[in-house]
Amino acid sequence: MFYVVFLTSIEMNKIIYTLILITISISCSQVKDISYFQNIEQIMTLPGSNGHDARIKPKDILSITVVSSEPAASRRYNLFTPQTETGGTFYSQAVLQNYLVDSDGKINFPSLGSLKVEGLNTKELELHINNLLAPFFTEEKPVVTVRIVNYSVNIMGEVLKPGKYESMSGRMTILDGLAMAGDMTIYGRRDNVKVLRDDGNGELIIYTVNLTDKNMFYSPAFFLEQNDVVYVEPNKSKANSSKYGAAESFRISTLSVLISLITMTTTIFGLLR
Repeated sequence: MFYVVFLTSIEMNKIIYTLILITISISCSQVKDISYFQNIEQIMTLPGSNGHDARIKPKDILSITVVSSEPAASRRYNLFTPQTETGGTFYSQAVLQNYLVDSDGKINFPSLGSLKVEGLNTKELELHINNLLAPFFTEEKPVVTVRIVNYSVNIMGEVLKPGKYESMSGRMTILDGLAMAGDMTIYGRRDNVKVLRDDGNGELIIYTVNLTDKNMFYSPAFFLEQNDVVYVEPNKSKANSSKYGAAESFRISTLSVLISLITMTTTIFGLLR
């Protein structure tokens, strides 16, 4: 048996008002889940933003060049890696030898021998080598350039383009890394991003970064370090949908809509009583 319900203008206004409130509530909840750095209305000063440099760790690979006005004197410090081809050894292009930081945090540098480099940033190591080499040059100090060759991070999970990303500048923030990976998908949890970091001594440090909170700028994981792994966890919607096939997902979605309609109808008639 069907009943026809006639609503007055006041009752209709109540229904419209209720629907508007429900819609706004749902929309605000969704925006809050996916918006970055919420409640950030002022200029913030990032700690270390003016001079952040990664610290050298064991197993890092360093590129070190020495340039001066005395080519003969600086040549001995710029070792080239030979490239072989059938018929002998040749240099097809100037390829500098890299230095592997050993488990004790040291490298073996020409003329200077074993150097402790662990814990230094590239600028500090440049200055250190420059001072050590000064006595070997008669005219002026050489220009030393140090770069961490293996400065890269792995970004996994709910991002558009998971993969390994490199930084030529020796500096990368978590926002830089996510931007390189095409940003998070709509299914990525903004409030629970994991950063896995090897401290260089065999210990794994795990940081949790909440990108919806403005305080994330002060997290130790805001500036990424070489070989960090960034993992974006899927939200509940993605996790639940992965348990079911397309048919099951359609039935569950349909059931959810029906339940929502029944709940909304019950709410509306409750207001009209």
